Amino acid sequence: MDEARLRAIPLFAGLSRKQRRAVAAYAEEVEVEPGTVLCREGEVPYVFFVIEEGSARVVQGDQYLNDLGPGDFFGEIGLIEHAPRTASVIAESPLTAAVLSASAFRRIDRELPAVARRIRAAVEERRHWLEPVG
Repeated sequence: MDEARLRAIPLFAGLSRKQRRAVAAYAEEVEVEPGTVLCREGEVPYVFFVIEEGSARVVQGDQYLNDLGPGDFFGEIGLIEHAPRTASVIAESPLTAAVLSASAFRRIDRELPAVARRIRAAVEERRHWLEPVG
């Protein structure tokens, strides 16, 4: 994957060019058609997605939860916590995403701890948004 494309993604924008190049070496770029299930609720997670272009919807069972678009990411909680997927994500439009496999994420964790900390911090921040208020 091209380092310059990662620079446009907020999760990676604050990294140094050297760090982005290292992440780019581990990331793959995928393009999918509308209707493609990118991850399925209950399955064991093997990849982490960051949407570059396009949109997707998040559902849990039959319940709609959220829309995702460029810059949004998903699948990281399952990789970090080694837990089954809590929801399904389905492409709503043609979608391009940067994908990190579980093994690539583990390598980043070992070789680029600052990058792994940044991803974990983003996960924790997002988890805070999802907490019930009151």
